[in-house]
Amino acid sequence: MAGIKLLDSWASPSAMKVRIALAEKGIEYESKEEDLAHKSPLLLEMNPVHKQIPVLIHNGKAICESMIIVEYIDEVWKEDSSLLPSNSQDRTRARFWVHLIEKKIYNLIRRLVWSANSDNKKAAAKDLVEFFKVMEGELGSKPYFGGDRFGFVDVALVPFYGYFYTYETFGNFSFARECPMLVQWGERCLQRESVSKNLPDPYKAYEFVLEHRKKLGIDE
Repeated sequence: MAGIKLLDSWASPSAMKVRIALAEKGIEYESKEEDLAHKSPLLLEMNPVHKQIPVLIHNGKAICESMIIVEYIDEVWKEDSSLLPSNSQDRTRARFWVHLIEKKIYNLIRRLVWSANSDNKKAAAKDLVEFFKVMEGELGSKPYFGGDRFGFVDVALVPFYGYFYTYETFGNFSFARECPMLVQWGERCLQRESVSKNLPDPYKAYEFVLEHRKKLGIDE
C-alpha cells in the first residue's frame, strides 16, 4: 500500500467520505492534515484548480473531489467488497442520490451555519429538514441506502451525521422528531469502525463551527 497519501482535514465532511471509503477497503495511507487558511505547496500543486481538500495521492498522481475519489478507491481496490452496486440500474440510482447530496447539502448547510441573520437561518433550517426527509424517504425501512449493505450513498451522507447536533442547535429543531429513521440509520452506521473512527465528536464539531464563525466575524 505504499504511495498513498490523503490531503485531509478532520472537520471536513468531504474528507470524511474518503477516509471512510479507505477504511472500508482496509487501505493503509498517510494522512496529511491541511491548514486551509495557509494551504500547503503540496495541496496547491496537486489540486491547482480548486485548491481544496480532499486530495488522494496514489503513486504520485492526484485524484480530486471526494466522491470521485471514493469511486476511484472502489474501482482500484475492487477485490474487496464493492461500495457501488453490481447492477447497472442500481449503480445509476446510487449515483443519482449522491449527485443530489453533493448538489444540495453544502448550500443548505452554508445558509444555516454561516448566516448571521435569524430569519435566514430559520428558512435554511426548514429547507435542510425537507432535504433530509427526502433522503429518509429514499432510505425507507432498509438498513442502508443500498439495502442490507453499507455502500456508496451511505458514504456520501453519513459524514453529515457528525454535524447533526450543530444543525439542530443552529436551526432549533430535532432530527429525532423530524427524521427518526434517518437518526436510526446514523446510529447503525456508527456501529461500523470505518464510520466511528472518522466522524468527529458532535460537540467538538459544534465548537469548531463556533470558532470558525468567530474568525469570520459572524455575529448571532
